Amino acid sequence: MGHIFQLGRKYAEALELKVLDQNGKQVVVTMGSYGVGVTRAVAALAESNHDDKGLVWPRAVAPADVHVVAVGRGEEIFAAAEKLALELEAAGLDVIYDDRPKVSPGVKFGDAELVGVPTILAVGRGLVDGVVEIKDRRSGNAENIAVEKAVDYVVDAVRNH
Repeated sequence: MGHIFQLGRKYAEALELKVLDQNGKQVVVTMGSYGVGVTRAVAALAESNHDDKGLVWPRAVAPADVHVVAVGRGEEIFAAAEKLALELEAAGLDVIYDDRPKVSPGVKFGDAELVGVPTILAVGRGLVDGVVEIKDRRSGNAENIAVEKAVDYVVDAVRNH
């Protein structure tokens, strides 16, 4: 992930960059560059944290804490999903909210798995029974949780796991 390369004296000469050598004489320095490439680190994370559906980000480096997905056509689904997304943000979490109205549930779930946020909260047909689905991206385990308990459940999952 890191890189090291010698720049030589080209830039040091152009900048007249000199130091005193062991004899007290001014000499042009030889420059080098050392660093860690951010893109290389991301590539290494992606290589070691994926499955056949997409990325599975470790929580510490994920682009968001939770991916809220509105699944269905009814206004009540979108209203509930937006409310949950706002409540999660108010609790200090980073949220991706998929509110695309004319996209099928399969595409939305596929996109959520591809992006790889650790927790997926789906608001859909379970809403009539007062529940939403919360899925752990890494394990694939999903639970139906009462809407009124969903924010606390997700906040606990993010902060304690």
